[in-house]
Amino acid sequence: MTDEKLPPEVLSLSFEDALSELEGIVRQLEAGSGTLDESIRAYERGVALRRHCEAKLQEARERVEKIVLARDGTVGAEPVDNG
Repeated sequence: MTDEKLPPEVLSLSFEDALSELEGIVRQLEAGSGTLDESIRAYERGVALRRHCEAKLQEARERVEKIVLARDGTVGAEPVDNG
């Protein structure tokens, strides 16, 4: 499921809001509350929220730069390693 396939209401959430909702879903599922159908819907929503959170983290990772000191003493920046 790519970002385009995530529900618009999930895409509009901030990382913090999505994570908070995801944590609530996990607690609900762990408690075993709700019917089977409700649990399945909650799980599906949780998957979408997890993917959204992962995408937000990747965006942040790509924006982070590592400050480097060159041999000549100049300061520069380079992208953080993705590995």
